[in-house]
Amino acid sequence: MARATWQPIRILGKGPWSLLPAQTWSVLTDFVIFAAGLSVFYVILLLGRTWLGPFNPHIEISRDPTKLPMYAAYSLLRIAAAYVLSLAFTLVYGYVAAYNPKAERIMIPLLDILQSIPVLSFLPGVMLAMVALFPHHQIGVEMGAILLIFTGQVWNMAFSFYSSLKSIPRDMREAARIYRFNWYQRFTQFELPYAAIGLVWNSMMSVAGGWFFLMACEMFVLGSRDFRLPGLGSYLQTAASAGDTQAILWGVGVMIAVIVLLDQIVWRPVIAWAEKFKMEQVESADVPHSWFLNVVQRSRGLVRLRKRVIRPLQERLTMHFVRQHDSADDAPPAPWKVWTGRAIAAIAVLAVLYAVTRAIAMVTGLDSWEYRELLTGAGATFLRVIAALVIGAAWTIPAGVAIGFNPKLARIAQPLAQIAASVPATALFPIVLLVLIRIGGGLGLGSIVLLLLGTQWYILFNVIAGAMAIPTDLKEASALFKFNRAQRWRQLILPGIFPYLITGMVTASGGAWNASIVAEYFRLKDKTYTTVGLGATISRASDAGNFDLLLASTIVMAIVVVTVNRLVWRRMYRLAATRYTLET
Repeated sequence: MARATWQPIRILGKGPWSLLPAQTWSVLTDFVIFAAGLSVFYVILLLGRTWLGPFNPHIEISRDPTKLPMYAAYSLLRIAAAYVLSLAFTLVYGYVAAYNPKAERIMIPLLDILQSIPVLSFLPGVMLAMVALFPHHQIGVEMGAILLIFTGQVWNMAFSFYSSLKSIPRDMREAARIYRFNWYQRFTQFELPYAAIGLVWNSMMSVAGGWFFLMACEMFVLGSRDFRLPGLGSYLQTAASAGDTQAILWGVGVMIAVIVLLDQIVWRPVIAWAEKFKMEQVESADVPHSWFLNVVQRSRGLVRLRKRVIRPLQERLTMHFVRQHDSADDAPPAPWKVWTGRAIAAIAVLAVLYAVTRAIAMVTGLDSWEYRELLTGAGATFLRVIAALVIGAAWTIPAGVAIGFNPKLARIAQPLAQIAASVPATALFPIVLLVLIRIGGGLGLGSIVLLLLGTQWYILFNVIAGAMAIPTDLKEASALFKFNRAQRWRQLILPGIFPYLITGMVTASGGAWNASIVAEYFRLKDKTYTTVGLGATISRASDAGNFDLLLASTIVMAIVVVTVNRLVWRRMYRLAATRYTLET
């Protein structure tokens, strides 16, 4: 695999500072990194201390702009915690689903169901469970909010990792078998690197999704109880409910500043680092760069940490799993492991049967008019989702290919796309809704606009990842054979991005159904705007505490999404895994 070329850092441009010897820069870099790390650790401790404090059910959210830095820190900490949970879940879930055929038959349909369940449908169970676990401490509500953000982040990452593992070329798997790699060596040496590019771009989309649903996760009503947490989401929700345009702009401005900062110190360095995992025989002439990554690479402290701590730890882990792998080849599985697995499976089956029995009892208590409302709403939302996917794909596919093929354009467009994907559309929706009402569109048209604002980015980010993963030697071969535009798209681009495009369409579809809860039911000052749709039914049921209707509407949404995935997207996944893979 080709490695990205290293470039010397340029922090202050031309001048006397650029002439300092590397060792001086290294000492300064160590000091800056240490100070920044210490500051972040102090802020985490300061904010985390409030989590262990007493539960405060009457938090007032101020619209004073001076409170925004503290609110931004709270929200950033929740999103970071939710992302760590999402990444851990993704690696375990995607790996098991990809390599265990029996588990795959259950886990992938279950993933379809989970990604189709809106955040508000998770809300009652998650929040009530966390508050019951920690009834007298603020950490209960905080953990509930983190888990709700997790449900808006994790599904596209899990689909991306699973899809990447399923499309690993056959020759790489055969090489791993020849060299007798154990699972840890396979995972660290070629599975995780092969999935890195798609996972990085889907991680960016997941964090953007966390910002998008922040308003619903930090401030919500559950029956007679009003849950509020200090953060950017609750600030924007308070400003939007009051119709305070100035406060909305302040909140969006701070959110954009945080997103730009994250892009510079997190995502751009990760993108430049992940470029070395690109499968190609000819190194690209123009690769992504990051000034922050170059600064980190000049740190002597981090280099010593890697040599003396990280690398020896990796070697010990590798040797441990090698010995474990060799002993596992000779010995049958221990009886206690077999019986433990059977006991866990039996408990899981009993829990599922109990949950299904309770769900049937709740759903059968609905009135006939509520069933008609569910079916009518499902049809209306289905048409809006299809419209949003078609419109979104029409512009994101060519735009994503252009960005992925042009690193210079990517340096400009990638942070802009991340900002656009991260800004909660519900914060800007009051302005959009008022304009549509004046021109006669109403919420029927406005809901499609909001669905687009929330879901088109899944397609864009995956197409960018797919375009960047196309090997440079294939691009040069298409130029050598003088492909015209149509041949280039048909023979190179579409086959190259196809696995990523399917992942983007699947997650965009689930995201569109998820976003319908805010697209079809919206409060502006003292008035509620609504339209016919399943998302509106879920939002009304959540506000009224009607758990029977909430459960029934969630089940209908899951059935529709899973049916579409089984009939359409699952076949596309099989096609991507069998036909559109890079194999020799």
